[in-house]
Amino acid sequence: MITPVLLCGGSGTRLWPLSRKSYPKQFSALMGETSLFQASAARLAGGGYSAPIVVTADAFRFIVTEQLDQAGITPGAVLIEPAGRDTGPAVLAAALYLQALDPDALMLVAPSDHVIPDAEAFNACVAAAMPAAQDGQLVTFGISPDRPETGYGYLEMAAIPTGEVGPQPLKAFVEKPNAATAAQMLAEGRYLWNAGIFLFSVKAIKSAYDDFAPDMVAAVQGALNHAKSDLGFTRLAATQWEQAQAISIDYAVMEKADNLSVVPYLGRWSDLGDWAAVWRETQKDGVSLSGPATAIDCTNTLLRSEVPGQAIVGIGLDDIVAIAMPDAVLISHKGRTQEVKQAVAALKSSRAPQAESFPKDHRPWGWFESLVVGERFQVKRIVVHPGAALSLQSHHHRAEHWIVVQGTAKVTVDADVKLISENQSVYIPLGAIHRMENPGKVPMILIEVQTGSYLGEDDIIRYEDVYARN
Repeated sequence: MITPVLLCGGSGTRLWPLSRKSYPKQFSALMGETSLFQASAARLAGGGYSAPIVVTADAFRFIVTEQLDQAGITPGAVLIEPAGRDTGPAVLAAALYLQALDPDALMLVAPSDHVIPDAEAFNACVAAAMPAAQDGQLVTFGISPDRPETGYGYLEMAAIPTGEVGPQPLKAFVEKPNAATAAQMLAEGRYLWNAGIFLFSVKAIKSAYDDFAPDMVAAVQGALNHAKSDLGFTRLAATQWEQAQAISIDYAVMEKADNLSVVPYLGRWSDLGDWAAVWRETQKDGVSLSGPATAIDCTNTLLRSEVPGQAIVGIGLDDIVAIAMPDAVLISHKGRTQEVKQAVAALKSSRAPQAESFPKDHRPWGWFESLVVGERFQVKRIVVHPGAALSLQSHHHRAEHWIVVQGTAKVTVDADVKLISENQSVYIPLGAIHRMENPGKVPMILIEVQTGSYLGEDDIIRYEDVYARN
């Protein structure tokens, strides 16, 4: 059995405004009805695979379990990183966790935001790599390139791939090239894109870390030794974790090891690194449309509306990407979508909330979004999952009026507890201790009207919380 290790702590910005720090691309349904994270978990589930280990950030822990539950997958463990340290410490944490359970385990490390449409072909490559991994090889998977891409690192093979499925000698890792070098490498035929996917035994990768990153082993082992169980999550200890160097597994271990093999994967693959990549994966006759989008006489163009009822229309466009969100719109030349992160940096420097915050604020109990914000008032839509409950809380600066529009809410206001059904409402006076719960079997939706001198999310005093938040 192989244990998948899904890495999903990243907060990439190159797919802004859809992907943001508070809700990055791996949790979005970029390619159909399911998220990239769900598709990655499903691809590595079933025969031959154990329950996955997920390494993620604290802010995403409930999103991870909610999306896995929706996909019908139960994780073997969810490890919470106290802070982002790149893939080096993250992979090591999973390896050390597995070592305590099964020292002979094989682990398949995979990012959670890649697109691999042919899961059967990919899993055939994984199966072909197993004997080498069991023999102590560190196996990486390389993608057969179809263009001179400058946005990826490369793997240099000792010889031109034979076309057979299975491990082959790896000569070197190659940094992201310039355009001319990428074209030359494509012509030579000995280079593969580095997908950042690895298969190895716990023993082999632990030995590699011992040889090339012993200080990291001490720090991560300490973080695991002092980890705390929190609502089923394994929360790595922050003090020890912060002593680990922030570095990728490539730099920390792989580029220094001599027991390396590569398995070429010849099928379709994309890391959806920018909007041009999304266009390549979704375009039909040169045009990609999503949501209420219309293209008239457009070529090589992507139009995407993430707002139901908000139409986006392009006329006579060529090589253009346009993304419409409720709070932000991106328009870019398709060849410059790698520069989106510069736009995010500019927004962040001007303290624009759109730089990092998603319009929908996801919480353990569901999500909410602001519909209207004015001076001394705000209107929100709140969705509460079946069986979920908000914390018992009060506010210093605002009163609230709740109107249920779907389902039934169990509402506590000081000593009064009652059920509120559709088209009924309740008033929460300033300072009242209150809670909202969904006792039903369907999502509960309500409209909340806040009034007061300060309406920030930090004006919350929590008295009880089933999710152990402060």
